[in-house]
Amino acid sequence: MTEPKRSLAPVDPVWSRITSEARDAVASEPLMGGLIHACILHHSRLDKALSYRIAAKLTSNEMSMVILREIADAAYADAPGLVEAARADLVAVYERDPACHRLLQPILYFKGYQAMQAYRVGHWLWEQGKKDLAYFFQMRISEIFGIDIHPAARIGKGIMIDHAHSIVIGETAVVGDNVSMLHSVTLGGTGKEEEDRHPKIADGVLIGAGAKVLGNIHVGHCSRVAAGSVVLEDVPPCKTVAGIPARIVGEAGCDQPSVNMDQMFAG
Repeated sequence: MTEPKRSLAPVDPVWSRITSEARDAVASEPLMGGLIHACILHHSRLDKALSYRIAAKLTSNEMSMVILREIADAAYADAPGLVEAARADLVAVYERDPACHRLLQPILYFKGYQAMQAYRVGHWLWEQGKKDLAYFFQMRISEIFGIDIHPAARIGKGIMIDHAHSIVIGETAVVGDNVSMLHSVTLGGTGKEEEDRHPKIADGVLIGAGAKVLGNIHVGHCSRVAAGSVVLEDVPPCKTVAGIPARIVGEAGCDQPSVNMDQMFAG
C-alpha cells in the first residue's frame, strides 16, 4: 500500500536565523522581551514582521497603526519583489556594516534599513497611483528617520545606508543594485527644472559621507564618490572621484567598492 504524500513546510533559513537570534536576545536581556516578541517572535514570516515594524514606526494621530499595517501587508502580498529586496538589503547591511553582528539588528534598531523598507512600500503606493498615501509615507519617513526619499525614486536591492542621517534622494533619481552610501548623502537637482533632473547611480557604487551628486548625471558602476565631494558631471565606471567640484583622482581600487567599503585612496 502506497503511503500518502506528506507536505513539507517551506524552510526559510534567513527567517529561522532571525527568530533564533531573537530568542537568544530575550534570554540574555529579558527587559527586551516585549519589543522582540512584538516585532519578531509573534510573526511567522519576514514580510509580516516588516509590516508590523513599518506600521509601528510610522504610526501617528493622523494614521493608525492598523491602517498602516494593512497597507504594508497589501504591498508585500501584491509585490513579492519587495520581500526579495528586503532580504537583499538585510544581507547587505549585515555583510558591509562592521557594527552589525546579527541579522536581527537592522530590523529592530537600524533606521537606514527600516527607512528603506518603508520607502519601498511608499514606492509601491506611488506605482499603484495612490500618490497621496505615498506622500504621507515620505513625510513620516522623513519625520521619524531623518531620511527624505521621494516615493517616485527608483532604487534597486542590496542597498546599505550606514548611519543614514540626512539622506536626500530626489524624485527622478535612479539607484542600482548593491549600492552603499553613508550619512548626509544627497542625490539632488541643480535648480527648479521639473523634468528628469536627478542622478542615476549604477550598480556597485560607494558614496561617502556628505557627498552631493547633483543633476541628471550618471555615476558609472563600481565607482567611488569620496566623502564631502560635490559631483556635477558624469563619472565613468570603476573610478574614484573627489573634491568640490569632484574630479577623477584614480581607479576605484577594487572590484566591488560598495561591498568592501574601502574609502581610502592615494592622494
